[in-house]
Amino acid sequence: MPGVKGRVLVVDDSRVMRQLIRVNLELEGYQVVTANDGVECLELVHQVSPDLVTLDIVMPRLDGTHTARRLRADPLTARLPLVMVSAGVEGGDVASAAGAVDAFLSKPFEPSELLRTVRELIRPAVVRRVGASVPTQG
Repeated sequence: MPGVKGRVLVVDDSRVMRQLIRVNLELEGYQVVTANDGVECLELVHQVSPDLVTLDIVMPRLDGTHTARRLRADPLTARLPLVMVSAGVEGGDVASAAGAVDAFLSKPFEPSELLRTVRELIRPAVVRRVGASVPTQG
């Protein structure tokens, strides 16, 4: 798709939060697919081949920390950039997810912070997937 900067899988049990993240990313040219929880994420991830996944920590059925670990354990998604987006998490939740995710955003977050984080992580992911080299600026 011309103009699409990459595909993001947004995983959150809150419909409002999924929509907020979706709108912000789509306005910047990203294609967005959503999932309600970790189980749905794992069902969709191979079908949609995202360039990045955002995960809430606290979700029913399968939380974000366990979802991240399962994604890291799968050779097809082990290098997929993961961004934890969550509110009111305990220090232990963050620490247990620390080795499995690439970035954390606390709710509420500034849309510019979300976009900056996605932009920083998604470009190397797209390059890896396409097998292209990153042009240098000079």
